[in-house]
Amino acid sequence: MKRLEGKVAIVTGGARGIGKAICEAYAAAGAKVVVADLREDDARATAQGIDGMAVAMNVGDVSSIQAAVAQVEDKLGGVDILVNNAGIFNMASIDKVTHDDYRKQYDVNVAGTIFAIQAVVPSMRKRGGGAIVNFASQAGRRGEPNIVLYCSTKAAVISITQSMALELAKDNIRVNAIAPGVVDTPMWDVVDAQFAEYENKPKGQKKREVGEAVPLGRMGDPRDVADPCVFLASDEARYITAQTLNVDGGNWMS
Repeated sequence: MKRLEGKVAIVTGGARGIGKAICEAYAAAGAKVVVADLREDDARATAQGIDGMAVAMNVGDVSSIQAAVAQVEDKLGGVDILVNNAGIFNMASIDKVTHDDYRKQYDVNVAGTIFAIQAVVPSMRKRGGGAIVNFASQAGRRGEPNIVLYCSTKAAVISITQSMALELAKDNIRVNAIAPGVVDTPMWDVVDAQFAEYENKPKGQKKREVGEAVPLGRMGDPRDVADPCVFLASDEARYITAQTLNVDGGNWMS
């Protein structure tokens, strides 16, 4: 039997990058995968490749989250696994931080995590339990210059994971998180471009530097993150909850 056989899994931000790799890994492990993403065309393309289901979801909008989960429940009968992968990044020095950017990053990275959990919990309770995997970051483990908003949102995700795990333990719902390091995805190209502006470096240089600085000697591949995400959702992790697993090639030791 496959590790996630018969489970219904929603992956937010599942259309590209790490989210897409998770969708593919979950499908290979036997799950019925729901690719939830703001990019509807990309979500449908990813879902088609794994015989999954695509739903439009803007995690920055609570009504969008609720509508998407209701659609999944109606079509697939319920939810067993939620992966809160969707997130956004923007860097700015403190003199350039705007309230609008603050709201955007907190609405997606923090509120999106909280309200996606809220939306699936009733279904998980009916099914006798479930597994939730939130996405933090190594940036949530430490401060970094010019990234106060992103770092603080990811630190919040770690705290949300601990609080929700304790609250939902009585319902047999496990809540854990993954803190990736530097992973080679389209998002990191955006990050690299912003570092190029703030550190006055040619595009591509920051990306190369961070990869070389990883103790294992390279940036991560999305599959490096997807495989631990399968584990945390599986019965093999049945006695693990409230934890944040570093998947970063050795960048952060805890």
